[in-house]
Amino acid sequence: MSDTDSFIEEVTEEVRRDRLFLLLRRWGWIGVLVVVLIVGGAAFNEFRKARTTGQAESLGDAILGALEQNDSAERAAALSGVDAATPGGDAVLNMLLSSSQIEAGSRQEAVDSLNTIAVQGDLPDIYRAIASFKALLLQSESMPVADRRQQFEALAAPGAPLRLLAEEQLALIDVSEGKVDSAIERLQAMRQDAEIGVDLQQRAAQLIVALGGEPEPLVAQQG
Repeated sequence: MSDTDSFIEEVTEEVRRDRLFLLLRRWGWIGVLVVVLIVGGAAFNEFRKARTTGQAESLGDAILGALEQNDSAERAAALSGVDAATPGGDAVLNMLLSSSQIEAGSRQEAVDSLNTIAVQGDLPDIYRAIASFKALLLQSESMPVADRRQQFEALAAPGAPLRLLAEEQLALIDVSEGKVDSAIERLQAMRQDAEIGVDLQQRAAQLIVALGGEPEPLVAQQG
């Protein structure tokens, strides 16, 4: 019985090896593929990180080189020639470009640079709002009042990142149109807003006084 048992075990082990060999021949490529995918994915991620870092460094060097120009017009021209490979880099570049264009007296070109940022849908809202706000300020004398009011009202929508600054500009538009009471009412509401900063709150109070009004006592905010 001992020899028989030993023989059966040997045969069983041989059958197992044959089955394992057959499975490896049939499905072993899956394991190889998994290994290749893992190694290839890691290599691709490292390549992408290196490329992103390289692009950022190249953009930074190009911007710094352009900013070294002392003349604002030459600085703007140099910035215009810089190529940004990402939406974020393009936004930073256009912000800097608009500042140089303003210094060079090219107000409309600065507006165009800012509006380029404002319409980039893949940028965070805060950057787009800042660009729109600055562009509107630059057009305070060239854009019809009704159009400026409409655009500032859009920036003053609930939840908008610059809504209180936009409200301040709407109050100034009210003043320019002789709507002093409306301006004071808007400024009083701003001062009571839970999200208003100290500087803007003080500016609103000063403007209320300048318009002949009396700042209302601040209501303590809950929470």
